Amino acid sequence: MAYTINRMISASSIDDVDARARKALADHGFGVLTEIDVKATMKKKLDVEMPAYRILGACNPKMAHQAIGIEPRVGAMLPCNVILREVGGGVEVSAIDPVASMQAIENAELTAVAGEVRDLLAKAVAAV
Repeated sequence: MAYTINRMISASSIDDVDARARKALADHGFGVLTEIDVKATMKKKLDVEMPAYRILGACNPKMAHQAIGIEPRVGAMLPCNVILREVGGGVEVSAIDPVASMQAIENAELTAVAGEVRDLLAKAVAAV
């Protein structure tokens, strides 16, 4: 099973795709709770160069509340990460597939919520 929802954005900068991704996420009920500039972190910690790579920790509060109500420890698997990474020809956007990540928890009600979140994330990725 694939574990990410992907889209390639050709001939765009990472900053442009970042802005577009944040808007698409917001338009689909997600906020960005965390941001990690992996490129900057690898340079600082390991003194290595790499293409731009950002991780946005996205959360849909309504869906997160619902999931935590079903399975209180599910917060260990939140938020839903969305990565933006420079690749040849543009920027790839990849969002975690919540259904794939929730397979570790045997709970049909949680799987149903994860399916709803996957649908929202897929729409957001498509809208970038």
